Amino acid sequence: MRIWNFAKRNFKELIRDPLSIIFAIVLPAFLLFIFQQFDIPNDSYKIENFTPGIIIFGFSFITLFTAMLISKDRTTSLLVRLGISPMRSVEYILGYMLSIIPLIIIQNILLFILAIILGLNFSVNIIYAIVISIVVAILFIAIGIIIGSIFTEKASSGISSIIVQLVCFTSGMYFPRELLGKTFSKVCEYLPFESCVTIIKGIMNNNLEIISTRNIVIFCTYTSAILVISIITFKRNMVSDNK
Repeated sequence: MRIWNFAKRNFKELIRDPLSIIFAIVLPAFLLFIFQQFDIPNDSYKIENFTPGIIIFGFSFITLFTAMLISKDRTTSLLVRLGISPMRSVEYILGYMLSIIPLIIIQNILLFILAIILGLNFSVNIIYAIVISIVVAILFIAIGIIIGSIFTEKASSGISSIIVQLVCFTSGMYFPRELLGKTFSKVCEYLPFESCVTIIKGIMNNNLEIISTRNIVIFCTYTSAILVISIITFKRNMVSDNK
């Protein structure tokens, strides 16, 4: 119950700035729309291949929102006051995650509706992709928790924008990894964002053959490691803020 109450409080904090939330939905939707107006002779920009990249791009804003929310709570000493409560660090993390899931679902549904309008064939696999994307979004929420736990509110915004750019250029949403050169291609291969796009693309298009063992291992490894680090970082900084 206390996790749920904390999550409701966090959700109210998020929707206090509706302009930012609208921007996080409108910008990915605009990119999805505008790139479909170009006649680019590359399969990567077909609606069924470009949509998963846009979904992951939208998740980079989830990192920003999470980081800003936590850093703001630290700035206002909310976490200091909550430090005397019986809640554990894991419960705080769950509270933050639960508050952001509705935003993820809304973001996904609206982007998929636009994609269908632009020519994406509707199938039950889209629903499966939305469900899996919630799991994928845990990685981005955890990254936001780490940033928000370490940096101030102003610094969190700048650091999170680096994640947005990193997603753009290493996920393959704009350029196929094979066109980026051998060295940069390897970097993309062992960062999690390209694997996130591939997983959603494979499920959405009912083409599970493109999801390699490497994609699954890299995603699971990064998500597990970053989630553990986020819990440890949050707990450590919460204790230091209480001193």
